[in-house]
Amino acid sequence: MPVKNRIAALQPEIAAWRQDFHAHPEILFEVHRTAGRVADLLREFGCDEVVTGIGRTGVVGVIRGKTNASGRTIGLRADMDALPITELTGVDYASKSPGKMHACGHDGHTAMLLGAAKYLAETRNFDGTAVLIFQPAEEGGGGGREMVEDGMMDRWKIDEVYGMHNMPGIPVGHFAIRPGAMMAAADQFDITLTGKGGHAAKPHDCIDTMVVAAQVIVMMQTIASRNVDPLKNVVVSICAVEGDSPAYNVIPQKVVLKGTVRTLDPTVQDYVERRVKEIAEGTAATLGAKAEVDYRRGYPVTMNTPENTVFAEDVARAVSGAVDTGLEPLMGAEDFSFMLNERPGAYIFVGNGDTAMVHHPAYNFDDAAIPFGSSWYAGMVETRLPAA
Repeated sequence: MPVKNRIAALQPEIAAWRQDFHAHPEILFEVHRTAGRVADLLREFGCDEVVTGIGRTGVVGVIRGKTNASGRTIGLRADMDALPITELTGVDYASKSPGKMHACGHDGHTAMLLGAAKYLAETRNFDGTAVLIFQPAEEGGGGGREMVEDGMMDRWKIDEVYGMHNMPGIPVGHFAIRPGAMMAAADQFDITLTGKGGHAAKPHDCIDTMVVAAQVIVMMQTIASRNVDPLKNVVVSICAVEGDSPAYNVIPQKVVLKGTVRTLDPTVQDYVERRVKEIAEGTAATLGAKAEVDYRRGYPVTMNTPENTVFAEDVARAVSGAVDTGLEPLMGAEDFSFMLNERPGAYIFVGNGDTAMVHHPAYNFDDAAIPFGSSWYAGMVETRLPAA
């Protein structure tokens, strides 16, 4: 089952959809134009059901096979949202919305799943039901969680679910996947440090929150280096320091530290949350200040079910013959994890070639990847639900 001839023939049309999405990026749940265009195309293809407004602005399309003796349903997911980044690609279909761009390739994911939808609606050479999931707000908004909480899995009786993401650095036409933890859980925290502000020339009359902040930042690095088993994966990063005064000669009364924690193990996640609070509060108290920690759990670990990973790998190998199964887990996060928490399934990377990394202003999805991605989506349905 190499790249499907029909999908290869559709590549220019699918690329045109992709470039249209690219030119009109939308952020988080505000994907109204994109979702409308997706719904219109699914209806044009002849899907049996097209439902909008799932998880606020998500779209679900349903395609039934020629038979349904299996009674099984496969979910296929793509994300639709863009990022708040100013585009620097210089392509003629570049973003027409200042400060917004498809810097992660979700335009490509949406287009590839639409290509698979058109093929499946034409052929219906499977026994069961395909549910096509077009999700908003992957980039920090938790759109996957919203669609699950809206009852999507039970409403369409989805048995298993699969997702895909492009990956720069992997050759076009190649895939990469691993069983178990594929991507990390991502938590966020704000640490508010309160001391005693005052004149920078008289630090002895103050409790210097900037010094406290510096000590907290350094101590946080002991979590990974001295607290957690070195064979476990953890990243603790403080990425912003915000004082309450912009002046050069004022020691601020309050300083806020903003950061993220990435883990692959729920036990480590629990431990690190506790240590972040202990270190912040203890270090601040030692220096005469006070720390308040607001720690928020984010996206869970993206966990591929081993059995379903094998099926996803087999289909990818049939499409391209090139699948890397030695991939190490990534410490980035992905809210497809919410769907995998509800149903067995797998998440796979498809190569985007030698391009800028995702989330970079010069990144662009490579349209040459479309036949491989669309063929994989369609192949997952035809392989998991073989025609009777």
